[in-house]
This record gives sequence, structure tokens and C-alpha cells, in this order.
Amino acid sequence: MNSGATEMPSHHNLTHWDERSDLAVAFRWTARLDMHEGVANHFSMAINDDGTRFLMNPNQMHFSRIKASDLIVVDANDPETLTGPNAPDPTAWGLHGGLHRHCPHARCAMHVHSIHATVLASLADSRLPPIDQNCATFFNRHVIDDNYGGLAFEDEGARCAALFTDPKQKVMIMGNHGVMVIGDTVAETFNRMFYFERAAETYIRALQTGQPLRILPDDIAEKTARELENYPEQDVRHLAELRAILDEEGATYAS
Repeated sequence: MNSGATEMPSHHNLTHWDERSDLAVAFRWTARLDMHEGVANHFSMAINDDGTRFLMNPNQMHFSRIKASDLIVVDANDPETLTGPNAPDPTAWGLHGGLHRHCPHARCAMHVHSIHATVLASLADSRLPPIDQNCATFFNRHVIDDNYGGLAFEDEGARCAALFTDPKQKVMIMGNHGVMVIGDTVAETFNRMFYFERAAETYIRALQTGQPLRILPDDIAEKTARELENYPEQDVRHLAELRAILDEEGATYAS
């Protein structure tokens, strides 16, 4: 749902305006954080019960310019989607189509090649140890893909989706590729993506010191992860604050 007040949209014929607006905020702020990849990478949000119809950014539009009205509706069960106006690029179709088709609990999905998450994905051991509170957030809550198979066309997307078998694991460290984050809402998924990048940065910078790591015991890491999962409304408030900043600046995301 919409995590903050917006003006009535001028595009009355467009459905799911709250989800569109939230996604537009997420795109704009991802670009501001320099977590985007030029005109590549993609976010999606399911809009039907089984998740096979979803909103997505149009092909090769820069995240910093995306508006709610720009988002296209993609049908994971209809290959003709690739021939429509502003159709998603084939890798977006393959990765997100495969995910929404095979993993219905992934209502929202965000895929980026953000620097520190991608550095982590490039290590021979891509596990994220619980060396601080942010890292502990993802203790036993990320899955690692060790079998990168090239660009994420349809078969590769289905293979990646099959790795999300544990509902507790909502981050995929895509070996040699980047990161995929899933969740129930845009606010939850963006918040998770943001903190995963921060956690990966802390870990990478700690490795760069060459000093021994102070790793939390498993029981404390698990306790911390559970406490953060139950922390009230942080994701909703986070997105609402970003929306407020954009509104104060007169941004056009909600148009």
C-alpha cells in the first residue's frame, strides 16, 4: 500500500496506483544511492493473486527518471509481452518472469548490481558473516547461487527462482552477478535491499583491513535477526520518509 500521501494521479485509467507510486520512489532513491546500473536492472511487483502479472520498469529507462505512469504490466505466462510497447528486455522477462511464475511468495522483487553486494557475489566464499547488527539481519536469511549460467534469459530465471525454497531466505547472492531481494511489499523489499548493501559494505571494508573479524555467536546473530524482523514499521516509515524528501523537492515520480 501507499506509504505516504500523494496527489490524485492524472492517469485515471492506470490501475494499482499505490504500488506504481511506491515503486517509482524506490527507483528514484536507488539511483540516488548509486545502486543502479545505468539503464539496466529491474524491479517488479505482483498485481494478481498468483503473482504472474506484475508491474516492471520499461526497457532501458534510467531509474532516476521513472514515473509511476511509466511502469508496464507484464504477464509471466504470455511470451507476447516481449513484443508490446516498451516491452521489458529479455533478461528482465527471464529473471522476473521466472521468479513470479515459480515463486508466488515473491510478491516484490528487486535486482541490482550494487557495488558491495556484487563484490560479495564475486568472492569464492560469498557468505555474509554476522559481524555487526546489519549483517546479523541476514543470518541464515540469504541463499547463494553458485552456478551462474550467463545472462538471465528464461531458463536461467527459472533456475534462480528454484533456489528460493526456504521462505525465510529473501536475499539471493547471485554468484558472479549481483543480488536479488524479494518481499511482500515495495517498502519491505526496498528496505531489505538497502540494508543488505550496507551490510555487504561493512563486511567488504572489514576484510580490507586485514584484521581478524569479530563474528557474533550463532545464537546472538539469530536473536538479532528475529528482533529486526519484528521491528515495527521501519520499512513503511523508511519509504514514507524518502517519499517526503522527493515531494519536498518537487520530484515527478508520482505522475
